[in-house]
Amino acid sequence: MNRRWKILVSAPHLQGVLSRFQAMLDAHGIDPVIPPHRHRLEEADLLPLVADIDGAICGDDAFTATVLAAAPQLKVISKWGVGIDSIDLAAAAQRGIVVRNTPAALADPVADTVLGYILSFARALPALDRAMKHGRWERGNARSLRECTLGVIGVGSIGRAVIRRAVAFGMRVFGYDVVDVEPAFLAETGTVVVPLEDLLAESDFVSLNCTLTPQTYHLIGAAELARMRPEAVLINTARGALVDEPALIAALQRRQIAGAALDVFEEEPLPAGSPLRAMDHVLLGPHAANASPAAFDRVHDQAVRNLIEGLARWEG
Repeated sequence: MNRRWKILVSAPHLQGVLSRFQAMLDAHGIDPVIPPHRHRLEEADLLPLVADIDGAICGDDAFTATVLAAAPQLKVISKWGVGIDSIDLAAAAQRGIVVRNTPAALADPVADTVLGYILSFARALPALDRAMKHGRWERGNARSLRECTLGVIGVGSIGRAVIRRAVAFGMRVFGYDVVDVEPAFLAETGTVVVPLEDLLAESDFVSLNCTLTPQTYHLIGAAELARMRPEAVLINTARGALVDEPALIAALQRRQIAGAALDVFEEEPLPAGSPLRAMDHVLLGPHAANASPAAFDRVHDQAVRNLIEGLARWEG
């Protein structure tokens, strides 16, 4: 094959292991370009890099309409991971750019993280640990998961993985989604699909597992938080902008809800001065709910193959 493809590889996790795929890349005439490692490349970071690239394997980089317009040769964007909200899909479609992601590869570690958060709050593990380390012998309050109801917003691959784990612990489960959920899955798990308002009002734990779209931006705001039970906990391992963060902070400060577990934020990294950092009833993670060597390997492989398949239509 004589044709060579110039590919921007900005997905941080893939950059460090790209040598594993060198033979595959060479076989398909792919020359990777690796920019400095960052959690996310903004529009200003991308503009100097995209003028002559044929494709990209990206993380949560800002492939805006402006960036796409500055990349006349761009043919395919392979997203490392699930969320494609940082890519202007309408602009990509208008320019004939193929956009692919890796939708199911990270479901297990994210679902494990959600269950870890649920167990931590239900069994009061962080509070017990803090008390013991401060010299206090306090048993506190704890609940069995069989006593609790879980509400899952977004019953896709990750939401279903969360539900299967919750059901194994004996939890009652409500689900909400804008698309129909397969009846076979509902029958298998006993999940009851309800309106969002009912899910919020009836759940002890609310887990956000949906994609970020214009329709789901700030899906959880002041009104939705007001519907939640005082003993309820909000869990977000999906996208920070699903939640109106100032409204959540206000609700937590008033103890309107019992707590929150947040792995994603509207601004990442989370600013040092965020009030969330000082709250004992909040568990925080650095957008790491998907961490798993085996899952990462699956995403690496799928992201590279998605790129190659996207380029294949232009060969010959």
